Amino acid sequence: MSNVKKGVRLQGVSKIYLDPKTSKPFRAVDSIDLDIKPGDFVTLLGPSGCGKTTTLRMIAGFESPDEGEIYLGDEAINALPPNKRDTAMVFQSYALFPHLNIFDNVAYGLKLRGLPKSEVRSKVFDMLKLVGLEGMENRYTNQLSGGQQQRVALARALIVEPGVLLFDEPLSNLDAKLRVYMRTEIRRIQQQFGITAIYVTHDQSEAMSISDQIIIMDKGIIAQMGTPQEIYHSPASEFVADFIGEANFLKVKLEEVGQEHSTVSLDGIRFPAKKPAASIAPGGSCTLMLRPEGVRLADTGILPCRVVLSCFMGSYQNYHVMVGETLVRLEDAHPVGRRVYKEGDQVYLDFSPVDTHLM
Repeated sequence: MSNVKKGVRLQGVSKIYLDPKTSKPFRAVDSIDLDIKPGDFVTLLGPSGCGKTTTLRMIAGFESPDEGEIYLGDEAINALPPNKRDTAMVFQSYALFPHLNIFDNVAYGLKLRGLPKSEVRSKVFDMLKLVGLEGMENRYTNQLSGGQQQRVALARALIVEPGVLLFDEPLSNLDAKLRVYMRTEIRRIQQQFGITAIYVTHDQSEAMSISDQIIIMDKGIIAQMGTPQEIYHSPASEFVADFIGEANFLKVKLEEVGQEHSTVSLDGIRFPAKKPAASIAPGGSCTLMLRPEGVRLADTGILPCRVVLSCFMGSYQNYHVMVGETLVRLEDAHPVGRRVYKEGDQVYLDFSPVDTHLM
């Protein structure tokens, strides 16, 4: 693409609505600061009502911030209408023109800019080839599958060469297998162009598979921003840990912090764990997070437990165990040739300090 890569910066941005039931103001987005680097693929992720779509719509210009400033590159864009911003949006509903064929849908933005017909034709055919719709230019949108319609919407957004490409849950209307394929295609095309992309979804696996950075939002604020690996392995809170994948939480006491790891205790049993954040002081209580794939059952180990569920899932054995009064879920990958524990068995949880995280 010919345009220079552009970053996006939000400074103290808020969006305030009136609650229709109480008539009191509430902050859908609450004083967020955000700096997205040029060329990055960033996903806004969180539960319904967390503010992710409102944030995207403010960047696009469909909503106006009540506080703060939004920058596209070095340009403040609060006062610019959507059509004057160097952005393009791919909508959840595709938002295609049903009375136009594929060619004219994709060419729409170029025609508005008054480009010569020969240049429009060349660009459209190049774009259709890129998104895998070559030879289908004369079809109408009602003759297309959901995946094909999504490709048309993506082509229409890309062809105007925006500085930033915005996605509002673009794959939520597709079946599971097609979603996986299309998210891979979106990521491939984004990397090929090097375009800055901001993507809204509620699908955690989707966010982790395509993002350079993930922004977890909760109740209008940013709960954590980081790489998929950072968000998954080093969540800032129980909310983040529980929202991304499955997580087990054990309430432990931090006994001491050494050079390489810390020592924690649970019901009088001491064992090593990762070093905690500096804000957690020895002698205090904290939460130990264990991912299901980071724990295994054994005849001897760290924490005694009782099996309450043992379920064969093909590639792994799914276990639920009780550690005292706490339920812990774990997955024993590829259990062929190993002992399979049954409900009621008294066994142990075993894990490495590197598979722990203290909050």
